[in-house]
Amino acid sequence: MKYDFTTLPDRVGHDAIAVDLPAKKLGNFNVERKEGFDVIPMWVADMNFNCPECITDAVKERLNYKTFGYFKPRDEYYDAIINWQKEHNGVTDLKPENIGYENGVLGGVISAMNIFCSRGDKVLVHSPTYVGFTHVLHNNGFDIVHSPLIRDENGVWRMDYADMEEKLASQHIHTAIMCNPHNPCGRVWEKEELEKAMALYEKYHVNVISDEIWSDLLMNGSKHIPTQSVSEYAKTHTAAFYAPSKTFNLAGLIGSYHIIYDPWIKDRIDKESSLSHYNSMNVLSMYALIGAFSKDGNEWLSELKEVLSNNINYACDFIEKELKGVWVFKPQGTYMLFINCREYCEKTGTDMSTLYTRGLEYGVCWQKGTDFCDEWSLRLNLALPFARVEEAFRRMKEYIFI
Repeated sequence: MKYDFTTLPDRVGHDAIAVDLPAKKLGNFNVERKEGFDVIPMWVADMNFNCPECITDAVKERLNYKTFGYFKPRDEYYDAIINWQKEHNGVTDLKPENIGYENGVLGGVISAMNIFCSRGDKVLVHSPTYVGFTHVLHNNGFDIVHSPLIRDENGVWRMDYADMEEKLASQHIHTAIMCNPHNPCGRVWEKEELEKAMALYEKYHVNVISDEIWSDLLMNGSKHIPTQSVSEYAKTHTAAFYAPSKTFNLAGLIGSYHIIYDPWIKDRIDKESSLSHYNSMNVLSMYALIGAFSKDGNEWLSELKEVLSNNINYACDFIEKELKGVWVFKPQGTYMLFINCREYCEKTGTDMSTLYTRGLEYGVCWQKGTDFCDEWSLRLNLALPFARVEEAFRRMKEYIFI
């Protein structure tokens, strides 16, 4: 490979919450880590890889001009997004006026909620649910109605359209959140699935907020279908949110963007975002996006997806062969693994709190499924050098799932 995905960056002390942890104790349970076991950061969803030099070069070049006053986004910013969406998602009709800056996807979600809803309104969200949705919706006074995803006969996560329709109709819901690809389950929704969901939303006059931040991180050849692309209703009733932050490990630089085709929705969200004056682009974030959405960034991403696919394939094969009573759906997108431990816990008499704590004791720093509205699961980040993934699963087999 041209790029280095085998070296673990030295992140300790360099502003990374994933690794800047107490020396001995981890997690909400104040767990003391056993001697001889270092921390393998598998919790927060950022990568343990360096971002490509095309990004740092773009930022460094801008730093040569030692003025950082007020500015407007460059044409190159919009061109980079338009070309990226065309190349990766087949979007051919995107124009600069359809694009708007967001400090973060979750901030954009609330801006959209504030124009689609009144405080106290209900919003349909699939579960398991990204913990960020839970926090930001509750904190802003919206009532979440969960529609649980179901596993089909092949173990594939699916939307339950009957459940969705019953809740849309009986609870008078007029806003829904899509997570496409889905975090934490890792589903990359197919065109037919999105068409069926959007037909329901059209029937019940539902506006849609689509979080597509993971859309570049597709494993084993999966293809992203933008929610807005599946029907005219989807195009004109959906606010979609993207960012280079997951793709290129840029969360600390801040910088997302929305795509909105309907002029009324676009104007209202731009106005809503402007009211608090929080939603201002950082000039270095702009240059980071331009550097990321380049030929070199595209080449780096291609190799990254190969590395992540290999990590995911290894982890899922290991679980199937070595961790009895643990079930996982092989993610089609994202670099997160959502493992279900119910059978293991019931067979061994182990509760999930004990299992979670045992992982922390042996340095496997993961996330509780209860954060995602699933009491039997754990979420693991596989965006690490392969040797670290191997070590994590060795510990799971020898010390954790015993």
